[in-house]
Amino acid sequence: MSAELDALVARIRACRICRDAPQGPPLPHEPRPVLIPSPSAKILIASQAPGTKVHLSGMPFTDASGDRLRDWLGVSREEFYDPMLFAITPMGFCFPGQDARGADLPPRRECAPAWRTELMAAMPQIELVLTIGLYAHAWHIGAERRGSLTETVRDWRAIYARDVSPRVLPLPHPSWRNTGWLKRNPWFEAELVPELRACVARFLAPVAA
Repeated sequence: MSAELDALVARIRACRICRDAPQGPPLPHEPRPVLIPSPSAKILIASQAPGTKVHLSGMPFTDASGDRLRDWLGVSREEFYDPMLFAITPMGFCFPGQDARGADLPPRRECAPAWRTELMAAMPQIELVLTIGLYAHAWHIGAERRGSLTETVRDWRAIYARDVSPRVLPLPHPSWRNTGWLKRNPWFEAELVPELRACVARFLAPVAA
């Protein structure tokens, strides 16, 4: 990594604001920031927050949702974890814990305001951001996102075509909890996923060459 990015990542990995200076209840366990930054990758995967398996492994998407996401992207596990090809930075770097029903809580509110602008500035080479879920949509698409996740993802062509840099392509979360959403919205896998794979392949081709 570049010296600037390396120093920033060291600060992120040492961050404890969600435990020591929280907005609301403190993080109920020791923070373990999980991210794969890159000084050279053109594609950034902007995800939500680590789940239980990722918290234990210390690597993003080491679970079934990762398998589904890699299938959507049309890449191998080796390609996915190659920082020359992908940067992976969730909106919340630490596992936020679970609610009473066993569902993962939203990303911590402290995390993105503290780190995201600086982290994006340290990776100016990023040309495409794949936003996964509502929180990533809100940050990277902002006021131009639609009224719901479904409407935002359905309007992916217009969002991708905006005259902004980096470009943004909105996605739902690949969690098994969204299997019902995928069944109710077959256009996603029929229309968006083929274009997503083609788009990813175009960005990766110069690196492979």
